[in-house]
Amino acid sequence: MTDREKAYMHWLYQAVGMGNRGTLKRLKQIGTPEEIYVLAKQGRLAEKLSERYRNKAEQITACAAAYDVTAEYEKLIGAGISFITGEEPSYPRRLAMIPDAPWALYYVGKLPDDEKPAIAIIGARNCSEYGRGMARQFGEALAAAGVQIVSGMARGIDGIGQQAALRTGGYSLGVLGCGVDICYPPDNRALYEELIASGGICSEYPPGTTPRAVLFPPRNRIISGLCDGVLVIEAKERSGTLITVDMALEQGREVYALPGRATDLLSLGCNRLIRQGAALVMSPQEMLQELGAAGSAKEDYRQQALFLPDGVQGRLFELLDYQPKSMEQIRQEYAALCGEGMSIPELCRELLGLCTGGYAGRVGGNYYVKKM
Repeated sequence: MTDREKAYMHWLYQAVGMGNRGTLKRLKQIGTPEEIYVLAKQGRLAEKLSERYRNKAEQITACAAAYDVTAEYEKLIGAGISFITGEEPSYPRRLAMIPDAPWALYYVGKLPDDEKPAIAIIGARNCSEYGRGMARQFGEALAAAGVQIVSGMARGIDGIGQQAALRTGGYSLGVLGCGVDICYPPDNRALYEELIASGGICSEYPPGTTPRAVLFPPRNRIISGLCDGVLVIEAKERSGTLITVDMALEQGREVYALPGRATDLLSLGCNRLIRQGAALVMSPQEMLQELGAAGSAKEDYRQQALFLPDGVQGRLFELLDYQPKSMEQIRQEYAALCGEGMSIPELCRELLGLCTGGYAGRVGGNYYVKKM
């Protein structure tokens, strides 16, 4: 497909507007995008369409009147944004197989490799420390084994899993509910720039499209459509995350869920999914076995990828959990583990060292959680 053809497709996609596959299909019967443009410039497009498409014909005609096809496409390419349609062989194969695949995609960076496994890591925006830790573990381990991580670059689980994948040198793609030239949410700017540099950002919405609530549910079908399966780390019983799960099931994708305690609100959605038949996974290694990618994983990847603490701090790190523990509980468990006690001042000093190194975090006074 030539750049000229793509330039006219880019124009037509914007002129028709989002979510109008029926109109695009009808216009394809009339001619090529360039021929549609000529008809619109001449004011003759309406006569080629039935009354049903009259308003749309007027919209397209108005768009053609003040639109420079070549200049606008050059502006797109100059901004580092690529445009691909479903008619091109390089369009993502997995995505092309879903019933309502996007007619076109805008992207920066790279799209997922069709020959490598891909998993969507999704979950609660306001996640717990347990959810944060597990999102990091799964993101790191899957990426280290060559699994591509796809998500929505949202706050919480989505972004944490993607950051973890990039940190290990893996690939991750962010699917946006706005134009690829807009970072949303704004506080994920660092992740947005990392994805552009080392992974990719994509959207079915043209550049300049601002984020609106109505645009996010449709983008979820792209997240699941680009993947072999969806992994839910944390989700409330009624959660927007479950929209992606429903779409994944409709697309015939596998759904995986991480179990949680029955009393944790953020685990109710996961536990219910498991009860309904989702595959239960308790560790990244189980996930890799499910994907048939266990053999490609580096042994003890966390020890290789990260310099974990040793000595006293190493033993304390082993005792920490993603659920907060009080200092007194840690002190008692350390004594039981090592057969020797530790004074409060000494324990405070060692825990502070873990916090400074990014291995632990202090929450709610004298309570500590594992951060890695």
